[in-house]
Amino acid sequence: MGGRAEGTGSRRRIGRLIGRRQERDRLTVPQGLAALSLDALASVAYGPEAIVVVLAVAGSQGLGFTLPVTLAIVVLLAALTFSYRQVIAAFPNGGGAYAVAGRHLGRRLSLVAAASLIIDYVLNVAVSVSAGVAALTSAFPGLYGDRVLLCVIVLGLITAVNLYGVAESAKVMIAPTAVFIVAIAAVVVAGLVRPTPAVPPTHPTASAASAVGVLLLLRAFASGCSALTGVEAIANAVPTFRTPRVRRAQRTEVALGALLGTMLIGLSLLIGKFHVGPNSTKTVLAQLTEASLGHNAGFYVVQFATMTLLALAANTSFGGMPVLTSLLARDNHLPHVFGLRADRQVYRYGVIVLAVAALVILLVAEGDTQKLVPVFAIGVFIGFTLSQAGMVRHWHLDRSPGWYRRATINGLGALLTATALVIELVAKFHEGGWLVFLAVAVLVAVFEAVHRAYRRIGAALRLGEIPARPEPRRSVVVVPVGAVNALTREAISSALSLGGEVRAVTVVHPEDRDAPSTDEVHAAWNAWQPGVPLTVLHSRTRSLTRPIVDHLRALAAQDRHDRVVVLIPEMHLPRPWQRLLQNQRGAVLDRAIRRHTDAVICRLRFPIHLSH
Repeated sequence: MGGRAEGTGSRRRIGRLIGRRQERDRLTVPQGLAALSLDALASVAYGPEAIVVVLAVAGSQGLGFTLPVTLAIVVLLAALTFSYRQVIAAFPNGGGAYAVAGRHLGRRLSLVAAASLIIDYVLNVAVSVSAGVAALTSAFPGLYGDRVLLCVIVLGLITAVNLYGVAESAKVMIAPTAVFIVAIAAVVVAGLVRPTPAVPPTHPTASAASAVGVLLLLRAFASGCSALTGVEAIANAVPTFRTPRVRRAQRTEVALGALLGTMLIGLSLLIGKFHVGPNSTKTVLAQLTEASLGHNAGFYVVQFATMTLLALAANTSFGGMPVLTSLLARDNHLPHVFGLRADRQVYRYGVIVLAVAALVILLVAEGDTQKLVPVFAIGVFIGFTLSQAGMVRHWHLDRSPGWYRRATINGLGALLTATALVIELVAKFHEGGWLVFLAVAVLVAVFEAVHRAYRRIGAALRLGEIPARPEPRRSVVVVPVGAVNALTREAISSALSLGGEVRAVTVVHPEDRDAPSTDEVHAAWNAWQPGVPLTVLHSRTRSLTRPIVDHLRALAAQDRHDRVVVLIPEMHLPRPWQRLLQNQRGAVLDRAIRRHTDAVICRLRFPIHLSH
């Protein structure tokens, strides 16, 4: 009794140690900001500029609407932040728009949300990496010819860090995230305090004659909404946080919304104060930095911090998409392998697929960010709209105190995101926006096909039913052998241990003078006397598989056996390079038998220890 209690206590201690180690591999609030918010935070480098580029068509009068448009975006950001804070509480297992739509809008719309988020995650990686490399090549023009190679290197480094572990990758991101936030804060504060710009920025040309209309403002609003990509990533990755997971994830979401909103408003105030317009050689953020800090060391610090964070913003996708694909795998919409975790709580297959997809896009686009921007952010607004609409239904069914107010906020958010989505599609349809809808349709078709396959597999296995009592089967175990040796002895011994009738089979080639004859094979077998009959098959075409397949079919046609089992013995050599020396006959036999017979195959690899 004492020994049993001691063993139980030991297992409990080991379980607690494993649990603590797994918990250490999860995220705190600062780590969550670093791992899951870089996409949104780094968007201040191109979000305000997207607004300015649209409004500059109307000259100085148009640029005067930068702050109102930004405030409208911040209002939408606040609605999204509140909404996803509620999503985190209502769906603590993660999934974001996918989970919300799945529960309240139906399975098909949940798959649309998941597909749109996956596309956004992949594009975010490609855009972030290419934009970071573009910033580097802008500082060092000599590297421009190697931009594709640099994109591949940066993507490889980020992938390697994420394969090592989510918490480890977050720790790496904390320092550059903090530097970027401090740098933007310095630009905003210094600019607001400074009465005149240290370096006069570019002014909009006086020849612009377009009027400021509703359509122009809506286009500016839709373009500026690119700054909101990544807001949903925290809600998608709640399981990666330390306990209490919901509270930590909610705090991270609120911190992200506050930081992003403050930076957007601060930069828009500076745009209006310094009358900044678009410049073909300098970004809006670079002009604001020069106007606030001057062209000095501080300017290069801000540029370098922006470049670094843009490159690392891809980490948001690596934190969110693997969790989303694991949920899709749980619901039988993706292969179950996406739900497997490595030792460091990493959904390794989701990370690898994300990296490969982003690599393909980077290679096709040749590392050019401008080829990717037209289709960027369309997918995420599909997810935003479905998530907000689903939360409206959630509050309607919940009916808890204050539900009407919450539902109104979510309904307004759904209306705003849907409006932005329509404007994005109209403005970018001919620039590749239609590809996003095509990709969503293809992904949904893939999800449905996988789900149908798992449903058929479940029906074949009769999952959920209590099977009949097991009963013995009359089986014949067939062992393909090549010669009388130690491997053959191990194979016959294993076959005899399975029970039932055991037969050995070998193939000889009568026309091959170097190969042993039928009489020689029988003589060697009879001299060994294993107690198992040997059937010698002849092959005039030197085919190994056809005679064995025909023999197995003949056995299956007999009424003496209920099942034919084929035991294929193989050597397992200690070193990988030594395994290249094997003839791979086991794999060849396996494929042929699976394709042409209903036999049960058992491949046994026996370790072979080589003497030095």
